[in-house]
Amino acid sequence: MIEIHQFPCLKDNYGFLAHDPESGTTVAIDTPDGEKYLIEASNRGWTIDEIWNTHWHPDHAGGNELIKKETGCRILGPAGEAEKIPGIDQDLSGGDEIGLGDMKVNIIDVPGHTLGHIAYHIPSAKTAFVGDALFALGCGRVFEGDADMMWKSLSRLKALPADTTIYCAHEYTQANARFALSVDPDNPALTAYAKEVEAKRSRGDWTVPTVLSRELEANPFLRADDADLQAAMGHAGDPVATFAEIRARKDSF
Repeated sequence: MIEIHQFPCLKDNYGFLAHDPESGTTVAIDTPDGEKYLIEASNRGWTIDEIWNTHWHPDHAGGNELIKKETGCRILGPAGEAEKIPGIDQDLSGGDEIGLGDMKVNIIDVPGHTLGHIAYHIPSAKTAFVGDALFALGCGRVFEGDADMMWKSLSRLKALPADTTIYCAHEYTQANARFALSVDPDNPALTAYAKEVEAKRSRGDWTVPTVLSRELEANPFLRADDADLQAAMGHAGDPVATFAEIRARKDSF
């Protein structure tokens, strides 16, 4: 089965290396810090064969060229942002399929944070790398898209199997939990999750990865189709307007 090595990068990013022991293939998911990725791979006896970029932001693609120079790896990334992805060799769109060894990897379009953002879903490993589209108890700020686009993207992620492990790119969960409680204070799943997050962070533990089932119960950005939350946000029957209201509140929280 896939081996995933996670490590902190920059201020609050996580780096991810995915390794298939059978084929020996190693993939870097995004490249916040190229030097750190090379060190972490070397320490495990791995060589980076591919980079999978989720979107163009420098804290996700900034290490591409260094890693490619040192390893000769191939770089895959979103077709909608290909001109912004340093060193890209293959562009990808939703519905495309690539591989990690013998494992199939499905590409999901998740625009909103950026217009070309994609996610990588490995069904056999019950794993998805979602970049900045979805966070534990949060979602990415809508920089380039709009609320309707972002809600549709999150709905695609909501449709994945509930036991999917979600690898998101930042350690934002503690702040996300505090905000989530401000809009959904009577949600027992959220209350329990938030307490767990506070305890983990007080010990210096990571809160990533998360599991989709927990996010479906507690993440307000995934619950914009919940009637009670819609009513609380003043937009009964309208998930897009509810999502937009929640996102606007978070942006000024």
